Amino acid sequence: MSEQIFGEITLRHILFALLIFGGFIGLAWLFRVFLGRVVKRLAQKTKTRLDDLILSAIKKPVVAIIIMAGGYLSVLYLPLAPTPHLYLSKGLSIVLSLLGIYTGVALISVVMRWYGQEVKEKKREVGLTIGILGFFRVVMLMFAVFLAVLVTVQIIGIEATTVTGWMGEHGWRIVLIVILFMTAIIAIGELVPRLVARSIARRSGESEEEVGKRGYTLSRVLTNSGQALIILIATFTILSELDINIAPILAGAGVAGIAIGFGAQNIIRDILAGVFILMENQYHRVGDVVRIADVAGLVEDINLRRTVLRDLDGIVHVVPNGEIRVASNFTKDWSRVNLNVSVAYGEDLDRVISVINRVGKELAEDIKWAPLILTPPQVLRVDNLGDSGIEIKILGETKPIRQWDVMGELRRRLKKAFDEEGIEIPWPHTKVYFGSSPYSRDNQSSRQGKRN
Repeated sequence: MSEQIFGEITLRHILFALLIFGGFIGLAWLFRVFLGRVVKRLAQKTKTRLDDLILSAIKKPVVAIIIMAGGYLSVLYLPLAPTPHLYLSKGLSIVLSLLGIYTGVALISVVMRWYGQEVKEKKREVGLTIGILGFFRVVMLMFAVFLAVLVTVQIIGIEATTVTGWMGEHGWRIVLIVILFMTAIIAIGELVPRLVARSIARRSGESEEEVGKRGYTLSRVLTNSGQALIILIATFTILSELDINIAPILAGAGVAGIAIGFGAQNIIRDILAGVFILMENQYHRVGDVVRIADVAGLVEDINLRRTVLRDLDGIVHVVPNGEIRVASNFTKDWSRVNLNVSVAYGEDLDRVISVINRVGKELAEDIKWAPLILTPPQVLRVDNLGDSGIEIKILGETKPIRQWDVMGELRRRLKKAFDEEGIEIPWPHTKVYFGSSPYSRDNQSSRQGKRN
C-alpha cells in the first residue's frame, strides 16, 4: 500500500484523496436529497414563497461548492510537486471564490425579485422602492464582477495592494452605507402607507374603498418625498466617503437654488398650492371627479406640483396646482342625484309624484343598486312650469362617483313606469294655423247667417 506510484505519491495517498473527494460528493448528495426534502417540507408549511425560491436558487451552487471543496482538500493532501500543486490549489480557490460570489448574488437577487412580485400582486404603494431595487440590482452585478476580478487577481498573485487597501478602508463602509440606506428606503415604502392608513379617520358615509383611495394618494406623496430625501443623503454620504469635498457642491447647490428660485417661482407656487390642497382635503384621491381651472374630469394622478385629469372624451389635462383658484369636487364623501323630469300639463301631479317615489324606492331596494344608494331618490318639489310641461325635481344621495350610474338607471325605470301608467312625457311643439284665426271664422259665419 505504501508503494510509490508518481514520485512521492503513493497508492495510500491516492486512495485517501479519493476517499476525501468521495466523502464530499456524498455530503453534496445528502444536502441535495435529504436536506432539500426537509427544507421543502418546512417551506410548505409557510405562507410565503420566499423559502422555496431561496432553496431553488442556492441548491445547485451549494452542491457545486461542496464538491469543489472536496476536490480542493484532496489536492492539498496529495504530495505533489510545488508547481502543479500551486496551480491546482489556486485554480480551485478561484473556482470556489467565484461560486461563493455567485451564490451571494443569486440569494440577494431572488429576494429582490420575490419582493417585487409581492408588491405587484398585492398592488401596494411603495413609492420609488421598485425602481431603486432595479438600479441596485445592476450596481450589485457590476460590483460582483469587480469583486470576482479582484479576488482572481489576488489569488493569482498579481500586485493589487492599492485597490485592496482602498477596499479594506473605504469599500466596506460604502457597502454598509448602501445596505443601510436601501433598508431605510424599503422601510419607508412599507411603513408609511400603513401608518397613513391607520391615521386616516373614516368620515361618516365614507366607504372603505374611498378611505383606501385617500390613503393611497397621501402615502404615495409622503413615501416618494421621504425616499427622495434618503437618496439625496445617501449620495452625499457616499461622495464624502470617496474623499470628494461636498462643501463646494452644497454651496453651489445653495447658490443655484437661489438663482433657480427666482426663475422657478411658478414651480414653488405649484408645490405650495399642492401642500394646501392635500392639507385642506380639497381633493386628494385618485378617482375623484373634480372641476379645476375650468377643466372637469377624473383625477388620474396628483402630486405636490400638478394634477392630471382625464375628461369624458378621454383627453388628459395636466393642471399645475398653482393655477387652481376654485376646486369643485363632485365626489367628496358622497354624491347627489339631481334630476328634473317633465310631465304634460294634463297629468295628475299627485299621481305622478306617487309613481316617481315608488320607482325611487324600488331602485333603492334593488339588490344590485342598493349598495350604491345612501338616500332613495324622491320628489323634492314642482320645480318649474315650463313651455312644454311641468318640471319635477328629484333628489337622492349615492356613494361617491356613482350618481351618474344611478341617474341613468332611474331615467330608464321612470320611462318604463310612465309608459305603463300612461303618463305623458312632453316634448316641445308648436301649433300652426293657415288662413284666418278661429275667431275670425266664427264672426264670418254669424254675419252670413244674419244676411240669410
